[in-house]
Amino acid sequence: MAPRSEQWPPYVRAAPWLLTVGGLVWNSLDPADYWGDPMLAAAAVLAGALLSLRDTVAVAVANVLGILLLSARDGSIGTGAGYLELANTAFAALLGIGVNRVVARHGRRLERVRSVAEAAQRAVLPEPPARVGRLSVAADYRAAQDEALIGGDAYALQVTPYGVRGLIADVRGKGLHAVGAVSVLLGAFREGSHRAPDLAALADALEDSLLREIERMSEELRLEGFITALLVEFPPGEGSVRTLDCGHPGPYLLGPYPQGVDGVDGVDGGPAVRRLDAADPGLPLGMGGLGVARPLPESRPFPAGSTLLLVTDGVTEARDAAGEFYDPVLGLAPLGPFAGPGEVLEALVADVERWTGGPRDDDMAVLAITRTADGERLND
Repeated sequence: MAPRSEQWPPYVRAAPWLLTVGGLVWNSLDPADYWGDPMLAAAAVLAGALLSLRDTVAVAVANVLGILLLSARDGSIGTGAGYLELANTAFAALLGIGVNRVVARHGRRLERVRSVAEAAQRAVLPEPPARVGRLSVAADYRAAQDEALIGGDAYALQVTPYGVRGLIADVRGKGLHAVGAVSVLLGAFREGSHRAPDLAALADALEDSLLREIERMSEELRLEGFITALLVEFPPGEGSVRTLDCGHPGPYLLGPYPQGVDGVDGVDGGPAVRRLDAADPGLPLGMGGLGVARPLPESRPFPAGSTLLLVTDGVTEARDAAGEFYDPVLGLAPLGPFAGPGEVLEALVADVERWTGGPRDDDMAVLAITRTADGERLND
């Protein structure tokens, strides 16, 4: 864990010292009343809360030595008032050091919790391979809360006898329930993707696994227990991608495209970007009991050099200060061209953060897959 003093801007690090100098100067100008004492006490406590132990001790020593020098100048050393002034300063210094130790212990405890969360995230949501045949892959997960590392969004990529299959999903709800649902979903996807002959059969397998899990939940969770998901498949030897939408935001295709394809052309050499909305979006997983037939997968061209971008609603429902939703089509078009999926994700995440200008309300998971030409490798 890095020292806390390195986590704050320079002006924050300087604040306790400015308070120390201000308090001592004020006391030197008005030695009879020592109006600067509150500033010295604030400096000691603020240093303990924000700075390292070494810096906290340095501020404490500066406060005590400054009061000693002022007391010697004013002739109050050895008097009751002098002893009381020195005792007050020393007490504030010790209080600041005590605050520093409490904050440091809390930081170590938080770091242990974070390390456990990181291990859980790697176990539940491992990084997909960077390269699968002619596909170059990059993924990113950003929790809405700064200290949270796992949540209800998920992605996965699996090599199967039917080609490379991918998944991105968003669990309704948050907390341990959402993490548990993600674990069930990903386990079912890894197993079912090798057995299901097509995406519709794979979606049915995922549905069955989730329904068995939902049966063990409380009535409230059973009523709300559904998952939006998008399944994709890249058949071997074909320049196409098959998609099956289960109530999830559609993927985005970044050029190159043939002339006349409906979408947004690149700006200043950037890529064309368009959203591949399903002609017949299906219901989210976990809602099969409603009796609505599942739609058939759709096949679309996926030429070499194209990137398929899969996102959760943490991207599409990110709002700016005016309440407007973020649109990856308009946001990404001016930012290209991109050398590979890693650059696409970096540009997207940075643009969403710029758009919101602050914390997001939802987790954000993104998966980018680029089809390369024969023999070509992307350094992502």
